[in-house]
Amino acid sequence: MGKHIVIGISGGIAAYKTMSLIRLFKKNGYDVRVTATRNALQFVTPLTIETLSQNKLYTDMFDQNRTLEVEHISMAEWADAFVVAPATANIIAKFAHGIADDALSTLFLAMRKPVFIAPAMNTNMFQNPVVQENIELLKKRGCEILAPDEGFLACGTTGSGRMQEPEQIFDIVDQRMSEDQTLAGKRVLITAGPTYEPIDPVRFIGNHSSGLMGFCLAESAARKGAIVSLVSGPSSCIAHHRNIHRYDVKTAEEMYQQCMQLVDKQDIIIMSAAVADYTPAHVAPEKIKKDNAQLSVELVKTKDILASVGKIKRENQLLIGFALETENEVENAKKKLHNKNADLIVLNSLRTKGAGFRTATNQVTIFSKDGREFASELKSKQEIAEEIIQTARKYIHK
Repeated sequence: MGKHIVIGISGGIAAYKTMSLIRLFKKNGYDVRVTATRNALQFVTPLTIETLSQNKLYTDMFDQNRTLEVEHISMAEWADAFVVAPATANIIAKFAHGIADDALSTLFLAMRKPVFIAPAMNTNMFQNPVVQENIELLKKRGCEILAPDEGFLACGTTGSGRMQEPEQIFDIVDQRMSEDQTLAGKRVLITAGPTYEPIDPVRFIGNHSSGLMGFCLAESAARKGAIVSLVSGPSSCIAHHRNIHRYDVKTAEEMYQQCMQLVDKQDIIIMSAAVADYTPAHVAPEKIKKDNAQLSVELVKTKDILASVGKIKRENQLLIGFALETENEVENAKKKLHNKNADLIVLNSLRTKGAGFRTATNQVTIFSKDGREFASELKSKQEIAEEIIQTARKYIHK
């Protein structure tokens, strides 16, 4: 079965190049549907688009001859990916700020598949801080920006802003579409980062987790087609992929409550957050003054999220826990695997140089309920995340 591509064309002179892009996708077995702004049709004709794509052009949201389906919704569901080329400063601004006043911008808001945006405009426009801020917003929301080349522009100047050639755009999109999609349709819950347990309005008990490992896991799962719910404690990490839905929490109790709301719908649950084991029994309503030589804080246990999920998980759910140990690592990790009713446990050791908190690298050993072990070398956390997800795939319940 061929792959489905929606190509969006906005009103720039580079629209003529998009005709070659349509042909490349068609030549390589893709089914192509096209949406265009009214301004785009000042540069290319509907007849040309429909002849090359062999599909009806979608440009008018209120076409009296349209079918009864809501076209921007049906196209978004039909598509495997969405390519916008050229993307003018105007359409980029609409995308970034949620303006939906035509067929193309409305389709963008409905799209939940990979989005590729190929900017094309004058150098001064492209370098304008507003345009750059809008592009950064779209990057943070998971769109892949196909950065323009430098070269001779239609306005007669030379500089950055020239849309990438159709062959370049096709190669990038085709490569992404050929990547592993073995988690397509699966729902994955991932926890990440630390929790902060307040002592007073200013101070808290926390740990050194940055959340990077959990965010890498989320990106890896999302790239493989999964719909990811990422429950994160305080972290400066950014989730880029459009399939990642982030839920921000602060305390262990907030993380517990959020996970309990989400867990029933998940196929895979990965508990990678460094959740506090204890929290202050009482939180001072005002900042505690430095009046005494000593300060005692009474601590009580937090709810064990991994154990709680382990008690209620269904047979068709895969549960993965993390264990960070400083002594008796293997013994403690295996004990946690069985006591928490997990399917896999990922052991981190702070004894390994370059692994653990606030590093870009990690080294783990994965223990399975059936007695198998999978050990990694010291690698980037993104590479480790890939290995964990690949291992998890072996145990996914079909």
